[in-house]
Amino acid sequence: MTPRWRCGYWSTAVTSWAGPAPKSCPGCITCCSSSSLAGAKKFLSAQQARALLNTVRPRDLVGKTRRWLASELIHELTVIDKKIKVANAELTDLVASTGSTLQELTGIGPSGAARLIGDIGDIARFASRAHFASWNGTAPIDASSGDQNRHRLSRAGNRRINRALHIMAVVQLRRDTEGRRYYQRKLADGKTPMEAMRALKRRLSDIVYKRMVADARRLATGPGGHVGATLQSSAADPNPWADTSEKSLPGPAEAHLRTDLAAAS
Repeated sequence: MTPRWRCGYWSTAVTSWAGPAPKSCPGCITCCSSSSLAGAKKFLSAQQARALLNTVRPRDLVGKTRRWLASELIHELTVIDKKIKVANAELTDLVASTGSTLQELTGIGPSGAARLIGDIGDIARFASRAHFASWNGTAPIDASSGDQNRHRLSRAGNRRINRALHIMAVVQLRRDTEGRRYYQRKLADGKTPMEAMRALKRRLSDIVYKRMVADARRLATGPGGHVGATLQSSAADPNPWADTSEKSLPGPAEAHLRTDLAAAS
């Protein structure tokens, strides 16, 4: 099985590369500020920024320097995008090798699935979904006072997993999902947007826990429904040498006439 630390390592690499919004290039507009760029979008992809930059033909030294700086920014952005694609491809293979189905959940991509697998490890170490929610910081803290019943955000727990669940919640809110409908029901019940978001993250924590428990049970039982059964052969080589368990059994024992004890006596 693929070591889970590799999933966490590549997830950290993708996060570090993707930190400052690598798919947008607002700095290019600043470097190339010109009358010809009036009305241009603030956030551009690398391809859009390069196409826009090709329309700029400065004549003075300052303009040429700005255009060169913008060209360098676009080049760096393109390199980072390529690195992210390569890392995501390897992450996808690593996550698939673990047998996880986390990427089937809306809002969890290769980086999020790798982070969950790498940090959580064996889901069986959490006795319940409440224990898991307390560990990742999505379980709210009771802050009731008198007749006012309220909860506040927990700052404890694993913040990397909490961030992965937050991204999952944001993605679900942008799409027509059950998570979005759950969020809207909480708003209709009088919850503030922040309280509704906390409730949604708590619910998504339960969903992730349930999915990881199901994956662990499926991998433990194997495709045949028996514990330890796998689809892979026990042989390490496609054409293995005969091992002790695969050698032919010895031939039948030679027949020996039993001595008549009565005659012998």
